[in-house]
Amino acid sequence: MPKEKPKVNIGEVIRSYRSERGLSQGDIERRTGLLRCYLSRVENGHTVPSLETLAKIAEAMEISLADFFPGTDTPQDRETRKILGELSEEEIRFLAEIKRYSTTLSDDDKRLVLAMIRKMATVVPQARQGKPQSASQRAGY
Repeated sequence: MPKEKPKVNIGEVIRSYRSERGLSQGDIERRTGLLRCYLSRVENGHTVPSLETLAKIAEAMEISLADFFPGTDTPQDRETRKILGELSEEEIRFLAEIKRYSTTLSDDDKRLVLAMIRKMATVVPQARQGKPQSASQRAGY
């Protein structure tokens, strides 16, 4: 029985995700230990990475291995899309920025940040001309 050709060009998918994240092949090389020339061969379709190597690349780009393959929607993926659909563009940008900085935080620091956000959200802001004050305005900064 002849082998079916894969429907996914994994090299193109890797390049696409890498470009979306503003990462160079050198960035992936530093994060994974894989040589840049190897990454180039993968992206240009000359080499197909093993699942183990693909997992390293996915981790370096902070995506899941399943993201490389179309049609692998999980219930969690659908729930995430539903939640994101309810957020404004500004809220999505804010959360993306938090995500970018939170990767370097320890678990204790993450808990501290969440506690601060909860505290700030429970303080009833005094409206000034119909606009709520920011935490820094309330604190007098």
